[in-house]
Amino acid sequence: MKYLFSLLAFAFVFSCNSQKMISKYSTIEYEAGPCFGSCPIYKMTINADRTAVLEAEHFNFSKGFSKGEFDKPREGTFKTTIKEADYKKLTTLLDDLNVKSLNDKYGKRNITDLSTSFLRIKFADGTEKNIEDYGKKGTEKLMTVYKFFEDLKHNQQWEKVQ
Repeated sequence: MKYLFSLLAFAFVFSCNSQKMISKYSTIEYEAGPCFGSCPIYKMTINADRTAVLEAEHFNFSKGFSKGEFDKPREGTFKTTIKEADYKKLTTLLDDLNVKSLNDKYGKRNITDLSTSFLRIKFADGTEKNIEDYGKKGTEKLMTVYKFFEDLKHNQQWEKVQ
C-alpha cells in the first residue's frame, strides 16, 4: 500500500510539472512608431514568464487627435502579468506566422506619413528575429499580431510604475 501511495504521489507531482507552459519565446517585443497623426506610440515587452512592460509615449489612451498631445509628457511606463490565455493566444499567433521565415523588412517608404512597427523575437534557443514593417501591412497574419498587441494595452490590468 505504501508503494502504491508513493507511485500515485509521484505521478501526481509529475503531471502537475508537465502541465506548466514552457514557451519557445524568451522575449517578445513590439514597438509602434510615430506617424504624421495620432498613431499610438509605444513599446511592449513580454517575457516567457508572462511579465510585461508597456512604455507608452503618446495616443495610447486618449480619444481623438490633438496636436497638443505632443506637448504633454509621455503617458508612462506600466507593468503587468499577461493573462495566461492571452499569452497562449499570442504564442499561437506567432507559431502560425512561422516567424523565422518572415522577411526582415516590409513596406515601401514612398509614402512619408505612416507608422513603422518593429517585432523583435528572442527564442529560447538563443536565436533572434527582428521584423521592421513600414506601414504595418507586411502580411495579413502580421497585421493580426499587431492588432493583438494593440488590444493587450486595453484588456490587461496595467499598473503605472513611472
